[in-house]
Amino acid sequence: MKVCVLLLALPVLLSVCVARSPYQAVLQHSRIRGRAQGPNVCAMQQLKGTNKKYFTNCKQWYHRKICGKPTVITYECCPGYEKIPGEKGCPAALPLVNIYNTLGVVGATTTQMYSERAQLKEEVEGPGSFTFFAPSNEAWAALPTEILDALVSNVNIELLNTLHYHMVTGRLTSEELRHGSSFVSMYQGFHVHIHHYNNGIVTVNCARLIKPDQHATNGIVHVVDRVITAVSNSMHTLIDVDDDLETLGMAIAAAGLTSLLENEGQYTIFAPTNEAFEKIPKETLNRILGDPVALRDLLNYHILKDMQCAESIVSGTPMETLQGTVLEVGCDGDQMTLNGRAIISKKDHLGTNGVIHYINELLIPDSAKVLLELADGSSVATASKLFVEAGLSSHLTGSEALTMLTPLDDAFKGRDTTMTPDLRKLMTNHILKGQLSSKSLYDSQELETLGGIKLRVFVYRNNLCIENACIAAHDKTGRYASMFTVDKVLAPPMGTVMDVLKSESRFSVLVGAVQTAGMTELLNQQGALTLFAPTNEAFSALPPADLSRLMRDPQQLSTLLKLHLSEGILVSGGVASHSRVQPLEGEKLELGVRNYTVYVNKVPVAHADLMATNGVVHAVNAVIKPLPPKVDRQQNDGPAAASSRVDTKSFRNNEMFQKVVRSRSSRTMTQ
Repeated sequence: MKVCVLLLALPVLLSVCVARSPYQAVLQHSRIRGRAQGPNVCAMQQLKGTNKKYFTNCKQWYHRKICGKPTVITYECCPGYEKIPGEKGCPAALPLVNIYNTLGVVGATTTQMYSERAQLKEEVEGPGSFTFFAPSNEAWAALPTEILDALVSNVNIELLNTLHYHMVTGRLTSEELRHGSSFVSMYQGFHVHIHHYNNGIVTVNCARLIKPDQHATNGIVHVVDRVITAVSNSMHTLIDVDDDLETLGMAIAAAGLTSLLENEGQYTIFAPTNEAFEKIPKETLNRILGDPVALRDLLNYHILKDMQCAESIVSGTPMETLQGTVLEVGCDGDQMTLNGRAIISKKDHLGTNGVIHYINELLIPDSAKVLLELADGSSVATASKLFVEAGLSSHLTGSEALTMLTPLDDAFKGRDTTMTPDLRKLMTNHILKGQLSSKSLYDSQELETLGGIKLRVFVYRNNLCIENACIAAHDKTGRYASMFTVDKVLAPPMGTVMDVLKSESRFSVLVGAVQTAGMTELLNQQGALTLFAPTNEAFSALPPADLSRLMRDPQQLSTLLKLHLSEGILVSGGVASHSRVQPLEGEKLELGVRNYTVYVNKVPVAHADLMATNGVVHAVNAVIKPLPPKVDRQQNDGPAAASSRVDTKSFRNNEMFQKVVRSRSSRTMTQ
C-alpha cells in the first residue's frame, strides 16, 4: 500500500522539483490543487470583496488567508491555456498572436487602447522581440484623474513614453526575472527594477505581476497591477527633496549615513515623517540626536537589508535591519504593518537603490534607549513606577553601566506598593552594577547591587534565576544598561538558614527541634542548603505523645530533620515536573509543580523561597514522610486525594522511615 502511495505521489514530487523559480513553484502548486477540475486548471485565491487574486502556496491553501483576510478559491485556466466548450478543464493551448492582440486576449484592453492612441500599435504588431509589462484595466483606472488626463491628451508624447517605459527589448519570462535584476527599458535608457520573492511574488518597480508569462509571436506580456513610473533618483535624493522628511534628512546627515543611501544597493527604508519625530518627547529626541551611536542605531533600525515592496508581503515576516535586530513586517488587508501596527502612510516610493515607505511613528530600538525607556511596557508598569518613586530616576536615565531586574506586574499582586524606606532599599537592590547579559551568567556567580549586597545566580535545567527571581523574558539591551524581566520580586538573602527560622514565629518548634538535634551549627555554617521547613502547624498535626517522644530523642529528630534537608540551593523556579533531590537522610524527595504550587513528596509548599546566605527555606505545613516504594508518580504534581495533614500512624509505622532510623542508630552504636 505504501508503495502505491509513493508511486502516486511521484509525479507530484517530480513536477515540484522541476519548478525552478519561486513563482514557478507557486504556479505548480496551483496546478496541482486545480487538477481535479481538469487539465491546465490553476487554483487561485481571491481576497473576499476584492478582485485581487494570487496563485496559491501550501500555507495560503490551508490557512485560506492572505494579509490576515479570508480568501475564496477560484479555478482558472493556467497561463497559456483556454477552455473548449463541452470539455473539462482548459485543454487547448492559446494560439500565439502578436503583442497587440495578446493584450486583448489577457484582458489588458485599456493598455491595448492606449497603445493604439499613442501610435504604438504598429510597433507591437510588427517584427521584433519585446517584453511588455502591461498595466491592467484597474491599474489605469486607479491613476489620479489629473495624471491620466495629462497622459492621454491629444498629441501628447508622454503616453508613448509611459508605454515605452513598460517595455524591454527581448523576451523575458518569469524565470529570467531574477530577484534584484534590472533591465533597460525602451524609454531613454531608464531601467526597470525586478524583484522575485521567495513566496512567488514577482514585481517590476514594485508593481505585482498578476498575469505573468503570456506568450506572443513577437515577445511576451506580463500584466501588472499598476502603472509604473521612471526611477532616476537615489533614496537619499528622494528624502532630501521631500519637505515631509526634512527631520529625517538632517538626522541621516548627522549620523553619517548619506553615502549609504547614495550608493548602489537594495534597501528598504521605513521613513519617519516630521510628524513622527514630533511625537517623541523632546528630552528623548534631543538625547538621541545628540548621541551619534544611538542616532545611528535608531536610523539603521528603520532600514532593512533587502528591498521589500508592499505587494511582496502576504503575511507577517521577521526581517533583519541594518541595526542587527528584526522588524515584523506584515499586512492587514491593504495596509502594510510594522510590528503589528498600521503606521505606514505611503508605500513604494522607489529609488534607484531601494524603496521608501513613509511611517507616522518613530521606531526606537532598545539599543538607543536608557533604562527607564526599556521598562516602558504594560507588563512591568508597576516596577517602573516604583523605581521612579524610590528616587532612582538618575540611575535609570543616565549613562551608568547597570542591569535592572524588573519584576512583572503579576509579581506585585497582594503586596503593598506604598513607598517606604524598606521598599526603597528593596528597589535599589533590583539594580545591579555593570551591564550584563543573561547569556554570560553562570551558576554560583555573585552580582553586586547598587545597595551594596551580593546576589547569587542559580542555573537550572529549566530556568535561570537570581536568588528567588527567575528570568521571564529575553534581555533588553539598552544604550548603556540592560534589563532582565523577572517573575518575582527579589528576596535578598537575610542571614543564615538558622537566622531565617528564628526570625519567624511559625518556625519556633522547628528551631527547638534543630537545637535538640544538634544541627544549629549545620544551619549556620557557610554552604548551600535547601530546607523544607515544617511549621508549627506541621508539628501540631502529630499526636502529642509522639511529638513529645520525638522531641526528646535527638537521634530520631536529626534523622527526621535531615529528611527535610538537602545540599544545593533549589528555588521554586528551578523545580520542573518530576524533579528529584537527595536529602541528607533517606530516599530521594520527589518534587513537582501544579497550579504554580511546588509539592515535595505530595506535600504542598506553603511559602517558598525564604532566601538565606547559605541556602533557601521552603515552609511546609506538614511533616514530610518518605514515599512508599510503589507510588503513583502522576500524583507528584499535586496532592491528589492526599490531605496536607500527615497520617501520623502511617508515619510512625512507615517501613522506609523505620529503616532510616534503624540504619542511623546502628551507625551511632558502631561509632
